[in-house]
Amino acid sequence: MDVLRPPLIRIGGRVYRKNLIQEQALPHEEEEEDLCAGPGDVDEPCDAFVVEETERGFQCRVEVPSPLYKYIIGKKGETKKRLETETRTSISIPKPGVEGEIVITGQQRSGVVSARTRIDVLLDSFRKKQPFTHFLSFALNQPAIQEKFLQFKEEVLEKCSKDHGVSSSLFQNPAKLHLTLGTLVLLNQQEIQKACDLLQRCKEDFVDQITGGQPLTVEVAGVEYMNDDPTMTDVLYAKVHMKDGSDRLQMVADQLVERFVASGLMLKEWDRVKLHATVMNTLFRKDPTEERNNTMTGKSSFKERESFNGQNILKLFENFHFGEVQLDSVLLSQRFSSDASGYYATSGQLCFS
Repeated sequence: MDVLRPPLIRIGGRVYRKNLIQEQALPHEEEEEDLCAGPGDVDEPCDAFVVEETERGFQCRVEVPSPLYKYIIGKKGETKKRLETETRTSISIPKPGVEGEIVITGQQRSGVVSARTRIDVLLDSFRKKQPFTHFLSFALNQPAIQEKFLQFKEEVLEKCSKDHGVSSSLFQNPAKLHLTLGTLVLLNQQEIQKACDLLQRCKEDFVDQITGGQPLTVEVAGVEYMNDDPTMTDVLYAKVHMKDGSDRLQMVADQLVERFVASGLMLKEWDRVKLHATVMNTLFRKDPTEERNNTMTGKSSFKERESFNGQNILKLFENFHFGEVQLDSVLLSQRFSSDASGYYATSGQLCFS
C-alpha cells in the first residue's frame, strides 16, 4: 500500500485515513489460528443448534461448504486432533471436494456442544478471509448506456490522454457496467440457493411495496472520484439518481443489504449503500477482470496501483449524461464470469414486475 494514499474509511458521515500497520507475515499462508479453547476453558451451552441423543451418547451435525473443511482439519490434521482431544469427541469430515455434513459424536453432551461451538468460531474466522464470490447488482449495460459510455471513453482519451496516468486500460468493460449493492461469499450450491430464496422473500416483504411492481427509472449522469485528491485518482464513477427525484432506489438498496446482513450472508460495511457505477479504475490497468473498486468489502487488494490525474476529466465531464435506464431487477451476479451478453453470469434474481 502506498503510504501517501492510504485507504479511506467512512464512519458516521466522516472520512478517515486508515494508516498502515506492519504485521509479521506467517510462514504458511493458511496457517490455522489458535482459536481452540484450552483444556481448562468451558463453553456455555448453546441452543442455536440441535444435539441429538443416540444409543452411544450424543451427536451434532454441521453443514459446512467443502472449501472450509481444511480449516477444521488444520495442518497435518492438528486442529481436528486437538478439538477431539480437548472436547473428548470424534469429528467426522467428508472427503475433500465432497459436499456433506460434519458429524460430531461424543459420550457427553457438553463435549459435543463445546466442539460445535469451537468449530463455529473457526468457520466464522476463516469465512471472513475468503474473497467474495458473488455480489448483488443492478445491470447498467443497456445498449444506449453502453453507447454513451464509449463516447465518454473516446472523448476522455481525446482530451485528457496527456494527463498523468490516463490510458484506455483504465476503463470499465461497457458490457459489465453495473451498480454494486454488496458482496457475498457463497461457497456451495446450498448457500447460493439460500441467497436466492432470501431475494424472493425480500420481494414479498418490502420491494414490491417500494417499487409498486414497476421498473425504476434512473438517470446516469455526472462523474465523481472516490479518494480525497483528484490529482491521484484511483476510482472514477458515474452518479445515479431516480428521475422522479425520490429515494426509492436507495431504499431498495439499503433494505436489501440490511436483510442480507441480518441473515449472515453479507457483512455490514456502511450505514447506507453508496450507489455508483465505476467507469475508470486503476485496478483495471493491472487486471482487466477485476470488477470491484477498493471501497467494497472482501480481501484487500495489495497490488501496486498507479493513480491518474482526474482533475481535467472531472472538470470537462462533470455533467456528462450517460443516459436513462429502466431498472427492473436485482441480480445475484457471479464474480469473474460472463454470460452471452457479456455481463456477469446470474445465479438468481429479484424481478420488480
